[in-house]
Amino acid sequence: SYPLEEPFFVLATQNPIEQEGTYPLPEAQLDRFMFELWIDYPSEEEERQIVRATTGAALPEVRRVLDSQRIVELQRLVRRVPVSDKVIEYAVDLVRDTRPSQKAPDFVHRWVRWGAGPRASQYLILGAKTRAVLDGRYTPSVEDVRAVALPVLRHRIVTSFHAEADGVGTDEIVRRLLDGR
Repeated sequence: SYPLEEPFFVLATQNPIEQEGTYPLPEAQLDRFMFELWIDYPSEEEERQIVRATTGAALPEVRRVLDSQRIVELQRLVRRVPVSDKVIEYAVDLVRDTRPSQKAPDFVHRWVRWGAGPRASQYLILGAKTRAVLDGRYTPSVEDVRAVALPVLRHRIVTSFHAEADGVGTDEIVRRLLDGR
């Protein structure tokens, strides 16, 4: 064991083109990551800004915005945010709908081999609370859960052969679940 000072966390990146040297994580390890974010190419204007900012003589000024103590305080603040039973029920029901062994929509039975576990419900609520705080609200709504559903769920659903044959990925499954709610 190597104790690490809080707030220790892991960021991992994987380029879909260059996967040599990367290790595909098993589902149980992927589940430890709160979000899976997909970042596409920048817009044309964003790309111009990137080129301007990175090819000139000016050096960016880097300064500390937060220290570890403040990050831990903010994490504690998010955990103290109250959440209604209605929002918790929505998050739990959404996660349970990803599981083909549960009472789930027909497309889940066809396209999902393994659904999201309880950690997904926890991360939906923590993500929703964080979104509410960042937006200046005192409690999260169902809309906050919906907003974080895709990055929380996409890497927790294992698709079936039928999904692969039908050309269906986890994003489409999550979107269809959200459309049905």
